[in-house]
Amino acid sequence: MQQILDAIVSGTATGEDFAAATVPESYRGVVVRKDEVDLFDGLDSGDKDPRKSLHVQDVATPELGPGEALVAVMASAINYNTVWTSIFEPVPTFGFLERYGRMSPLSARHDLPYHVVGSDLSGVVLRTGPGVHTWKPGAEVVAHCLSVELESPDGHNDTMLDPEQRIWGFETNFGGLAELALVKSNQLMPKPAHLTWEEAASPGLVNSTAYRQLVSRNGAGMKQGDVVLIWGASGGLGSYATQLALNGGAIPICVVSSAEKAEICRSMGAELIIDRRAENYRFWPDEHTQDQREWRRLGAKIRELTGGEDPDIVFEHPGRETFGASTFVARKGGTIVTCASTSGFMHEYDNRYLWMNLKRIIGSHFANYREAYEANRLVAKGLIHPTLSKAYAMDDVGQAAYEVHRNLHQGKVGVLCLAPEVALGVRDASLREKHLDAINRFRGS
Repeated sequence: MQQILDAIVSGTATGEDFAAATVPESYRGVVVRKDEVDLFDGLDSGDKDPRKSLHVQDVATPELGPGEALVAVMASAINYNTVWTSIFEPVPTFGFLERYGRMSPLSARHDLPYHVVGSDLSGVVLRTGPGVHTWKPGAEVVAHCLSVELESPDGHNDTMLDPEQRIWGFETNFGGLAELALVKSNQLMPKPAHLTWEEAASPGLVNSTAYRQLVSRNGAGMKQGDVVLIWGASGGLGSYATQLALNGGAIPICVVSSAEKAEICRSMGAELIIDRRAENYRFWPDEHTQDQREWRRLGAKIRELTGGEDPDIVFEHPGRETFGASTFVARKGGTIVTCASTSGFMHEYDNRYLWMNLKRIIGSHFANYREAYEANRLVAKGLIHPTLSKAYAMDDVGQAAYEVHRNLHQGKVGVLCLAPEVALGVRDASLREKHLDAINRFRGS
């Protein structure tokens, strides 16, 4: 592995050098273990600790199949799906691996007593399988996390509708929180040349998700002038939604939970900000009842900020805690576009405010290859910036996931895999210099 790392860090190795490098028979990866799925039985979600369930261990290098690529991973990142996997909610992900393993002899590789997790990466292609022509050894890449088979006609208009659509590193094995990762070649995209490895690894899942959810015709189809209410606007997902709204000529209303997070949104260029903690909204005074007076109070605050306008789009991802309020405050004919549900999957809202006001709820889940590529292109051109706040060593991945689980982080939390230190991997210094102020500002430095 050291030979591969030296070649990457040098920046001068050729594709032939990488093709000739020896791929090790095993590598270090972050895993959950099948024999520990009962580890947190009887505990509330908030008391489940990823530091106890995420392990760094040696795993066997998987066989490379047709249409696949083996990537040396320099950096990865923590997403909420990693948290879900680590606390075995809503179900242990080994059920996904078992189902995938039954599909074909090749997919049987994924059904193992351990799950190598992670749905982001930046790194270098080492090997490609039969049928791969676009990507060669030595290519510096990032990966989006959509894994599809495309054997069904249902997936050929929008690959997210493929019946065998999966999220790599969550519903498949050999994910990005590791020294090596196995991906399908149509997950690969060029690494933005002005970014470090850890910066480049951080936008993949969340930026693509926000792009489909907010910009794409498969999501809300945001247009210039739209008022967009963005929950968690300084976080890993919301920070990209905020940038996309600003770049697209929309008017973001950023909902955050602290003065510090409000300042992050201001640094992005947002002007309309609601600090929900300072306003002390209590949408659920108890576990079973929502207070519609609080919905109205939120709506009044939004109109105060916008000069009397309601949101055209509500960018919804907290789920149960906020969904009733989101449905209420959207304008007549407006759109609530939803994914993730980090505060709970069972949503409750008053349907009168939906049907009588002709509102729409759109479900959105990650992005297809085209949407992910467009989102990555915006990053590569310096129009969208990474919101990485901190990068941990791979041995400290449990702490990184714990901070995301407990909402102790800002933006994205990165993980160094093969990269021996931060700030490596910049290939276009002039483009970086052009955008350096924004890069530092969005990193919170």
